[in-house]
Amino acid sequence: MIFSSAPFFVFFIVVMAIYALSRTTSQRAAVLLVASLIFYASWKPIYLVLLGASLGINYLLYNRLLAAPSRAVLALGITINLLALGLFKYLGMLLGTFLSVASVLDSTVDPRVPTWVNWALPLGISFYTFHMLSAMIDVYRGDWAKPVSFRTWCLYVTYFPHLIAGPILRPGQLIDQLGELRPLAMDTLRVGGAIFVGGLIKKVLFADNLSPIVERLYALPGALDFGTSWLATLAFAFQIYFDFSGYSEMAIGLAWMMGVRLPRNFIYPYIARSPSDFWRRWHVTLSQWLRDYLYKSLGGSRHGTSRTYVNLMTTMFLGGLWHGASWTFAFWGAMHGAYLVGARLMDVIFRRTGIAANQVWSSLISMAGIPITFVLVCFTWVFFRAPDFPSAWRIGGAMLGFAHPAGPLPPVRNYEMAIIAISALLVFAEPFIVGRLQRTGIDTWWKVPFPLRGTAYAFVALMLIVFGGATQKFIYFDF
Repeated sequence: MIFSSAPFFVFFIVVMAIYALSRTTSQRAAVLLVASLIFYASWKPIYLVLLGASLGINYLLYNRLLAAPSRAVLALGITINLLALGLFKYLGMLLGTFLSVASVLDSTVDPRVPTWVNWALPLGISFYTFHMLSAMIDVYRGDWAKPVSFRTWCLYVTYFPHLIAGPILRPGQLIDQLGELRPLAMDTLRVGGAIFVGGLIKKVLFADNLSPIVERLYALPGALDFGTSWLATLAFAFQIYFDFSGYSEMAIGLAWMMGVRLPRNFIYPYIARSPSDFWRRWHVTLSQWLRDYLYKSLGGSRHGTSRTYVNLMTTMFLGGLWHGASWTFAFWGAMHGAYLVGARLMDVIFRRTGIAANQVWSSLISMAGIPITFVLVCFTWVFFRAPDFPSAWRIGGAMLGFAHPAGPLPPVRNYEMAIIAISALLVFAEPFIVGRLQRTGIDTWWKVPFPLRGTAYAFVALMLIVFGGATQKFIYFDF
C-alpha cells in the first residue's frame, strides 16, 4: 500500500477507528503493531519471515547488551545484520562484479549473474536494519539503557509510518512515545492531517508528474544534448525531492495524528550553501546516523586532517552504497565525499588568505554557494538515477558540453517544461511559504468560516484528482 493510494486511505481509516475505540495504552500499541504487520505484509507476506527473524534475534542481542554491555555481543549483532543486508541486497552486485572481472581474465567464464541470485529485495530492509543497529549501539555506548517489552521492540521497528523509508529513528526518539500512546485528539488530528496533505501534494502533483519525464529522457542517454540532459537531470532532482520529502511529511503527518512526533527529514536542501550544509538538510536522519555511528566510529576529525578526509570519503562511499546494490550509487556517494573534502580545503584557503575575515567577500561566497551547491548536487544525481555507468557517462558528458547525440533529440513538450518550471518555483519558494504559514499559525485556519474552508478542501481534492500523475511507488522503497 502506497500512502497516496486509495487502499491505504481505507486501511488508515479502519486503523484509526479501531485505535479510537481502544481504551488503554496497551490496546493502542497492540492495534498499531497488528496494523504495521498487515501494512508490511500487503507488499509480500513472505517478507514477514525475514522481518520476524531479524526482530527476534536482535531483541535477544539488545537484552544481552542491556544486561552487560559487551564489545563481542555488539560485534555479533553488527555482523549478523550486515550479513543479512549483504545477502539479500548486495549478493547479486558482488557476484556480478566477481564474474565480470573473472571473464576478463578468463574468456571461458560467463559474466552473466545466475537468475537465482536476483530474488526480490525485502522491502525496507536497509531502514529497519539501521533502526535495530542504532538501538544496540546506543545501549553499548550508554546513550540508552531502558528495557523494553518484545511488543514495544517490534512496534519501534515496524511502526508503519516510518517502516518502509524512514525517518531513521533511534530508540530515544520513539520508544518512550510508544509507551505513552494517548487517545486521539482533535488538535493532533488537524495538524497531522495538514502535514500529510502537504506531503501528498508533493507526491501526487509533482513527483508523479515528473516521473514519466525523467523515465523517457533517461531511457535515451545517447540522444541527449546539453539542454535536454540538464532538463532531464533537473526533472529528476525535483522528482526525488518531492517524492522523498513528500513521503517523509506524510509519515510525520500520520504519526502526528496518533500523537507521535517523528523528526523532520528534509529542511529545504536545495538552498544549501555548501555540500556539508546540503547533508544537514537532505535525508537528515540518515546523515545523522552516518555521522554518529560510522564517521565518529572511524575516528571522525580527531586524528588529523588527512585521516579526517579519509573518514569523510569512506562514510560517504558506504552511505552511497547503502542506497542501492550498484557501484553507481557508491560512486554517487564518493562524489559527495569529494565535495565535502573539497569544501574543507576551500575553507582552509579562505582562512589563510584572509578572505574568510572579509565581510564583503564572505557574503558574496555565501550567496554564490547556493547555485554552486545546487549545480554540483544535480550533477551527482546522474549517477544516482542512471541504470549503469555507460549511461551516466553519456548524460554527464552532455551536461558538461561534450554531447554527441546518436540520434534525433527527444522532444520536450511544453507541458513538461511547465511542470519542471513550476517545480523549480515551488522548491525555492517553499521556505518562504512554510515560514509564512508558521508565523500565521495553524489555529488561524480553523477560524476561517467552514464554507470557505470546504471550498479550499474541494479545490485541493479536485487538483489532486485532475492533475495528479499516475500513482508511482516511492523511490526510496527500493532501498
